[in-house]
Amino acid sequence: MEPFEEFVRVRGEALFRYGFALTGNAQDAADLVQEALARLGGRWRRVDNHEAYVRTVMVRQHINAWHRRRRERLVPEVPEQGRFDTYGDADLWAELQALPRKQRAVLVLRYYEDRSDEEIAEMLGISRGTVRSQASRALDKLRIGRVTQEAWR
Repeated sequence: MEPFEEFVRVRGEALFRYGFALTGNAQDAADLVQEALARLGGRWRRVDNHEAYVRTVMVRQHINAWHRRRRERLVPEVPEQGRFDTYGDADLWAELQALPRKQRAVLVLRYYEDRSDEEIAEMLGISRGTVRSQASRALDKLRIGRVTQEAWR
């Protein structure tokens, strides 16, 4: 098997989960993965870190979608198919969908990808201060949502 095909076979599902965490939509996630892998295929021999390259392309494509759409398309819940929610955090994923795209991207990169503020700022093309403020606002929204839910129980 060719190295590129092996990479796609081994890492494809993880890349899809990453795309879903970024977009909140299975179709958009699949599009991100497909576009990133198509770009990688043409540069396979010149790229040193294939995984980092694909994830960076996915983030940049996702950011470009913000500029094209200017609107967020929310989904009511995370799909039940597949093994996306392996930790039983369906409620958390649903709350993430309610966040604005940039805030969700910052949280995904910080906590799901374990990226530093500097890396996130570079990937998203924003300042480190903006990364911190977006993360703070997103976490505040998640906390408020949880407190409100608890009050209604």
